[in-house]
Amino acid sequence: MRRSEFNRAVSDEFGLRGDALVVDLVLPAVGGQTAAEAMKAGVPPREVWLALCAETDVPLERRYGAGRLEPKR
Repeated sequence: MRRSEFNRAVSDEFGLRGDALVVDLVLPAVGGQTAAEAMKAGVPPREVWLALCAETDVPLERRYGAGRLEPKR
């Protein structure tokens, strides 16, 4: 997962509150940092995405592949 895919996944899943979650919600799974802090520290976006999903109870079926663009036809 790239950073752009992370951003798209956050926007798709959380809408307007996504930005606030990224900068305010502390994620124990990435060392007690926020998503923004974790990525700045070098934690891969995919790991941060999964930690954010776990902390906010996103259903498993909406976690994998989130943020990826649909293939062009």
